[in-house]
Amino acid sequence: MGNLDVILPAGGTIDAEFARAVLTRNKALIRLAGRTLLQRTFDAVGALPNLGRVMLVGDEDVEKSPEAKLASHFFPSGGSAPENILKALRFLAEGPNAPERVLIVTTDLPYLTGDHLLDFLERCRTDGGPEKDMYLPIINRPEFEVKFPGIENTYMPLRDGEWTAGCAYLVTVQSFLQAIPHIERVFQNRKSKVGMAKLLGPVFLAKYLTRQVDVPQVLAKVESIIRCSGAAVRGAAPELAFDIDFLDDYEYARRQLES
Repeated sequence: MGNLDVILPAGGTIDAEFARAVLTRNKALIRLAGRTLLQRTFDAVGALPNLGRVMLVGDEDVEKSPEAKLASHFFPSGGSAPENILKALRFLAEGPNAPERVLIVTTDLPYLTGDHLLDFLERCRTDGGPEKDMYLPIINRPEFEVKFPGIENTYMPLRDGEWTAGCAYLVTVQSFLQAIPHIERVFQNRKSKVGMAKLLGPVFLAKYLTRQVDVPQVLAKVESIIRCSGAAVRGAAPELAFDIDFLDDYEYARRQLES
């Protein structure tokens, strides 16, 4: 494999109460043990032996931060998360040395290290199956709770266990570009029961609600919606699924990382 380009979306914001506690509205600029989450992410991707260009997408505060100087290119955020990623993808796809694949890593993972990313990439190669358009790490509830006891997370209850998704994705550039409109539909409807019901269809939704479907069946359904192939990569590090969305997440990580 040649050099691997990386996209770091850093446009996520937090609510006012959380922002007052951490002195920033941008999740990527939350500081833990002397380093921002964005710096921790740069440190992790910087450990990849075949690192190529690093595309950073963020707001004005991110652009003004010292960490922004570590990026190969910066893009102002705006719109939805898929739209922000699309800006960097198009730049890579339309420029010289267009990559076949890129790694997308969110910038709100306080425990992320280069080893976690290397392990995920190796699992994509060995356990992800034949060449797929997208690879997503999934972690089951017991694995996550052993690593992070006492912290809440969101799980998808299926016939073969309860699963949460990690926040690093290996994607084929052209396939992901073609899938963006369909991914956008999923993103827009992710918090709407009616919207998700329309996307999934009543039969599949009924089976999901009664835990009659497993990971392969869910994956096949997602592939049909976003119109590209995917692999759910099991056994990845639980650290990939610990993202900071709420004040409780921050306090939990602060107690561990600053003790």
